[in-house]
Amino acid sequence: MKIRKWDLVQVMSWKSQDKWKQAKVLNVNTKEWKIVVEWINIATKHIKKSWTNPWQIIKVEKAIDVSNVMLVCPFTKKPTRVWIVKIEEKWKSKNYRFSKNAVKELKKEAKEFILK
Repeated sequence: MKIRKWDLVQVMSWKSQDKWKQAKVLNVNTKEWKIVVEWINIATKHIKKSWTNPWQIIKVEKAIDVSNVMLVCPFTKKPTRVWIVKIEEKWKSKNYRFSKNAVKELKKEAKEFILK
């Protein structure tokens, strides 16, 4: 899965009120290919009364499928497909994610685009 926690994504197909919104990813479930996005797919949850707490109604973000979102490029601020660049440093190889258009527009090497 190319989407990680805290990435900025745009919802491409979901409920009409959430469609085209950009938000951060809060949680990633790689086994089921689902993600939880901040303030997207909100549901109300009723919590039962107990000795210590009164009853409550809470708003909770539910998981949506990864295929319904698209990663937002940090350079162009537009939704884009992901391009993985493998860079070898000393004895390690790292994978970095970029949009091809951003690399072509700025005409620089991939090492200068490394996001830390």
